[in-house]
Amino acid sequence: MQTYDRDIVAWANEQAALIRARRFDLLDLEHIAEEIEDVGKSEHRELANRMAVLLAHLLKWRFQPERRGASWQITIRNQRRGILRRLEETPSLRVKLKDPAWWSAVWDDGIAQAAEATGLSDFPETCPWSPEEILAETWFPDRSAQP
Repeated sequence: MQTYDRDIVAWANEQAALIRARRFDLLDLEHIAEEIEDVGKSEHRELANRMAVLLAHLLKWRFQPERRGASWQITIRNQRRGILRRLEETPSLRVKLKDPAWWSAVWDDGIAQAAEATGLSDFPETCPWSPEEILAETWFPDRSAQP
């Protein structure tokens, strides 16, 4: 059994030491390639998760105005900042903001979270807000404005 299968941290340290020692002939190239791809997937997942949480809170804000409070504002602000930080640190993630399939998936996740938290189910089928609105620091959906 390879170190990779037993202890991925030990394997990673071993691979890093081999690279630093320029012992390229001993590298576990297949697993290194997989791990590099997984880093990208992890960044994509974090962006999608943060966006779904943000959308869920914007939906709650829009559809439950009587329950609006500081904790929702804090969550909205924190998710926006986290998303913008991810986009700044990893500019290639910006393409996701233009991908309709990605938006559909994160919208579905956001609706599921909002439905679970509120017990409501009458949410728009597609996201009624632009990415610019969603990420704008001071923008909040208004109940009186119909999407």
